[in-house]
Amino acid sequence: MSQWLPSSKTCHGCGHRVERLPLSQRHWHCKGCGQAIDRDINAANNIRTAGLAGLACGATGAGTVA
Repeated sequence: MSQWLPSSKTCHGCGHRVERLPLSQRHWHCKGCGQAIDRDINAANNIRTAGLAGLACGATGAGTVA
């Protein structure tokens, strides 16, 4: 999983992504599905989903060191 995953700016319900989301903005409404979004809960849901997807495809997170 990339450290640059736009987890706060991507709706966990429909996948719509907002272009700008200042750190001071803690809530937003998704223009894709109309859902009221809490920035932190949304990010947590997106990170969980990405982690589960990695596990499903066999990713271990161990990586290799060159």
